[in-house]
Amino acid sequence: MRHWSGAVPAKMITALDHLTLKASFRTGAIGACETLLGRAAVDGRLQLANVGLRIEDDASTARLGAMVFATGSLEKAERLLGRRGVATERKAEMLVLNTAASHEVPIALVERSGPPAPSPLKDSSEDAAIASLDHVVVRTPNPERAIAFYAGRLGLDLRLDRSNPKWNARLLFFRCGDLVVEIAHDLSKGVSDGPDQLWGVSWRARDIARCHARLKKAGVEVSEPREGRRPGTQVMTVQSHTANVPTIVIGGLEHW
Repeated sequence: MRHWSGAVPAKMITALDHLTLKASFRTGAIGACETLLGRAAVDGRLQLANVGLRIEDDASTARLGAMVFATGSLEKAERLLGRRGVATERKAEMLVLNTAASHEVPIALVERSGPPAPSPLKDSSEDAAIASLDHVVVRTPNPERAIAFYAGRLGLDLRLDRSNPKWNARLLFFRCGDLVVEIAHDLSKGVSDGPDQLWGVSWRARDIARCHARLKKAGVEVSEPREGRRPGTQVMTVQSHTANVPTIVIGGLEHW
């Protein structure tokens, strides 16, 4: 008879490696993102403390293109996803998930042991720059389906499931490293089998007042900081230099 040892199996996904941003005006998008984040891109990629942002050429409207997660072994991830009914394809150094399985959200995995160093600052200080990603937002018409995929197939931890009629939203928070994949459902639209949408981002700033001042000086359209939903936080909405991606910046977080 075999006895349970109490050991916890390793997670297939260890972190969100990077997001891709699609833009037909790639050079302009890189410059806009450098201004927004306060960091200099290298070969079209900006790296923050916990995630990268890669800007890629695309003829259509600028948008978030994909979530690329980190895993310790592509081979093991490929086998596990296969057992969970998720079709995948190897492309270069990535394992790309079939979009039918991910409900039209482009998702891939890369093998990585640790994050690269953050991109160098560009006319900024660490306090005034964007430090890291707080959460990436996926909009879904079917939250139970999203739970089955992100928790059941990808193995992310569902930390919070909250419905609030005042926000007209049901929000699902999946922990991934030290950031969150947030799944948002519009309560007034009911449940359907339509596609999910990779939608928006929330960046973290060490000092939101200094970050706000830097962005205003650089000509970025940004709202005044306001009280956030999480106690002790402040948020501001960024209205330019985002390549059409809904963007907020959050400050006042105790943990980085």
